[in-house]
Amino acid sequence: MSKSTALSQRLKSETASEHERMHQLMAEGAPFASRERYARFVAAQYLFQRDIEHLFAAPPVQAAVPDISVRGRAEASLADLADLGTPAPVEDIATADVAMPEALGWIYVSEGSTLGAAFLLKEAGEKLGLDASFGARNLAAYPEGRMRVWKRFVEALDAEALQAVQQPVLAGARAAYRRFGELLEREFARGANA
Repeated sequence: MSKSTALSQRLKSETASEHERMHQLMAEGAPFASRERYARFVAAQYLFQRDIEHLFAAPPVQAAVPDISVRGRAEASLADLADLGTPAPVEDIATADVAMPEALGWIYVSEGSTLGAAFLLKEAGEKLGLDASFGARNLAAYPEGRMRVWKRFVEALDAEALQAVQQPVLAGARAAYRRFGELLEREFARGANA
């Protein structure tokens, strides 16, 4: 890719296979087959969102993404687990050693997932009777709306200051996809063996 390619476009195109793998894992995990299966997805989501929100405290992240405080879904996931009668999983934060600019790649994966969550929220409602106030808060839109918050994040990614550090951001996104994939595989397997 040429140097002039925007970081957001590189992230989209160069992590397409990782993104597709998430779709496959979700299809295989069948999270909407039952509330128990869905709870396994929410457990993975909770752990991943904890990893993401850990990154928010870093001043360089706050400088790069000025509205970082409106983002993240760990609390919503935790409330959903309580609704579903499922204890929250406990483990160490996976991003303890992640810093800028790799952190932006991790956040990209989380923020991108908020767009697809609109379809998941609909499915949770139709198949499981869950909604943005019970059991599916983690899939709800931000108060300002999904697209508005996403567009602001893309603008931050494509800022001139970040164009020289595209490779580390891409590496961070790939690491985040690996982490979420591992969480989904583990949690869905645990649900199958329960």
